[in-house]
Amino acid sequence: MEDLLVPITVFVLASFAGFEVISKVPPTLHTPLMSGSNAISGITIIGALLAAGVAEGPASQILGFLAVVFATVNVVGGFLVTDRMLGMFRQRDGQR
Repeated sequence: MEDLLVPITVFVLASFAGFEVISKVPPTLHTPLMSGSNAISGITIIGALLAAGVAEGPASQILGFLAVVFATVNVVGGFLVTDRMLGMFRQRDGQR
């Protein structure tokens, strides 16, 4: 039980710190910061693939697979939002 206490404590503290940092970001900066964080999410995919690859037992393999799926959804969604944001600044045909 003591081996599990440290990772849970780190997770809870990181969750609170992440919530505080994200809640202080103004809405106008949220999408540009999200596009920049896609690189970090790409690293998350690599970590999830490594975790799924060395998993021992079906529960670990399922959790590793879910981590890969969720990280991939995060990256793809971030790129779609960034593309949509950049599309707002493109000139349409016939307009100056």
